Amino acid sequence: MLFLWSCKSLWNRAAVLFCALALLAVMSPRAMAQAVAVVEVDGHVTDPTGQAIVGAQIKIIEADKHLTHTAVTDNTGRFALQELPPGAYRLEASSAGFKTYVQTGIILQVGSNPGINIRMQIGAVTESVEVVSNAGMVETKESTIGQVVDHERLMDLPMNGRNLATLLEGTGAGTATMTLNGGDLTGSKNIQGTAGGSGQFSVAGSQANGVNFLLDGGDNNDAFSNVNLPIPFPDAVQEFNVQTSALPAQYGLHPGGVVNIVTKSGANAFHGDLFEFFRNGDLNGRQKGDQYGTQPIRDSLKRNQFGGTVGGRIIRDKLFFFGGYQGTRQRSDPAQNTAYTPTAAALLGDFSLLDGAKANGGCLATARTLKNPSGTPYPNNQIPTTTFDTAGLKLATTYIPLSTDPCGKTLFGYLANNPDDEWIGRVDYVVSSKQTFFGRYFLYDYTAQSIFDGKNALTTGTAGNQDRSETMTIGDTYSISPTLVNAFHATFDRRRDNRGTAANYFSPKDLGVNMYVAIPNYTQLTLTSYSGGGFAIGCGTCAPGNFDINTYQLADD
Repeated sequence: MLFLWSCKSLWNRAAVLFCALALLAVMSPRAMAQAVAVVEVDGHVTDPTGQAIVGAQIKIIEADKHLTHTAVTDNTGRFALQELPPGAYRLEASSAGFKTYVQTGIILQVGSNPGINIRMQIGAVTESVEVVSNAGMVETKESTIGQVVDHERLMDLPMNGRNLATLLEGTGAGTATMTLNGGDLTGSKNIQGTAGGSGQFSVAGSQANGVNFLLDGGDNNDAFSNVNLPIPFPDAVQEFNVQTSALPAQYGLHPGGVVNIVTKSGANAFHGDLFEFFRNGDLNGRQKGDQYGTQPIRDSLKRNQFGGTVGGRIIRDKLFFFGGYQGTRQRSDPAQNTAYTPTAAALLGDFSLLDGAKANGGCLATARTLKNPSGTPYPNNQIPTTTFDTAGLKLATTYIPLSTDPCGKTLFGYLANNPDDEWIGRVDYVVSSKQTFFGRYFLYDYTAQSIFDGKNALTTGTAGNQDRSETMTIGDTYSISPTLVNAFHATFDRRRDNRGTAANYFSPKDLGVNMYVAIPNYTQLTLTSYSGGGFAIGCGTCAPGNFDINTYQLADD
C-alpha cells in the first residue's frame, strides 16, 4: 500500500511510468522484498516523575555529515527514528518547560534497533543537560541472534588474502564449509578470486547456500548457486552484521542467516588511506626439519595487495563521495603433481620393464617377454613402431614430456599467478531535510590464466577464467511525516564468467584424427593403459563456456 501511495503522489509522467514498471518488477518472481541495511531508534521521553512528555521535539544528527533526522513524541511519549544509516550520532530532545537534553557518543550499528529512553529535567529550553555515552546500544525489538563486525575489527583481524568473507568464520554461528551439498556450489562457473570470490558459508548449521547476502541493502547473491557475489575489500567497508535464528520476515529468501554489509561513504572531513600488504615466504622463519632430517619446503607464495581509498565532501553538508581500489598480484612455485609418461625406450617399442599392474606406476626388476596378440614374441623384444597409432605417437612426441625416469615418472605443476582488481565508488546526496539519496557501484575482476607453452600438455588440467562481477545500488529515503518514512532501493547485479583453454591449445584434429571438431582448441584425454597412473590432459571444466547472469531487484520499505 505504501508503494502504491508513493507512486500516486508523483505528478510527472516519467516518474509514474517508472513506478508502474517498478511495481511490476516487485510483483514478478525474480524480484525479492528485502530489508535495507539501516537502523531504527525508538524510546520514550518522560519528566522527572516518569510521566510521558507529549509533543517533545527529537533530533538525531549524523556526526560526519551534520544531517538531522527529526521525530515528535506521541501521546505516550514514544518516538521512533527510522531508516538511519549506521554511524556516529548526537541525540537532542527539547520541550517547553524542560532543559534541552543532549546525548553524544551514540554509535548505531547495521541491522540494530536500539532503544534510548530520555528523562528530561525541569528548566528553560535554553539550558541543556549533556550526557556522554560510549556504551553499546541495547537491542529492544528483534529476537534474532546477531553479531556486528565493525571497521576496527575489519582492519585488525587477520584474514587470508584480505577476503572479508572469511571473517564470517569468526562470528558466533558462522563457519566455512566445503562438504555440505557435496562441496560443488562454487567452481569454474562461479566468480573466483583470492581477495573476494564466492564462497560456501554455513550459519547456525544451515546449508552452504542458505545465507542471504545484502550489500548496502541490495541483493548480493549469485543466482547460479545462491552463494555470495564478491564483497568489497576491508578498507571500503564500514561494517557488517550477521544475523540468524528467528529472522524477521522482511529478510526472506534464505533461512540460514543474513549478512548485512555496509560500504563507507564520504563525510564533511576528507579521509583516505594508501596500503600495501606483502607476503613472501623468504620473510618467514626457517622451520625445523623432521625426525628423518628432511628440511621442510619454504613457502613460495609471493603476494602483493595494494591500493587506497579517499572520501570527502563535494558540497559541505550536501554532497559527499567515496572511492577505492585494491589490486592483488601473486605468484608461487606450482605444487608438484605426478604423471607417468613415455620413456625413450617405450617410444622405440620397448615396454618390457614398465609395470602397469602397480597402482601408482613402476617398473620391473627383470624384463618381461613382449608378445603379439597371437602369443608370438616380438623380435628383439620390441613392439614395432610401425604398429603405433599415428595420432597417439604425435601426442607423445610433440605435446607430452619425455620421462627420464626408467619407470616413466614425471613431475609437473599448474600455474597459479591469477590477478584480481576491485573498484568501488559511492555518492551520497542530501536532497533536503526530508530526503536523502545514495548510489554505489562495485566492480570485481579476476583472471585465472590458462597458459600452454606448446610443448607440455600436462599443464592444461586447469581451466582459464575471465570473471567479472558488477553490482550497483541506488537508494532514496524520504520522510513523509514524523511518523512515516519511505525507503526505496534498486539493485542491478551482473556476473560474467568466461571459461576456456589457452588459445594455442590443440584439438584431436591437430593430432591427425579424422573427425569433426566444434572447438578448435580443446582436448580432454586420460590415459591409464600402462604404468598404472598414466597421465591426463585437459579437464572436464576446461570446456569453453560463458556463464552470464543479470539480476534486478526493487525493494520498498
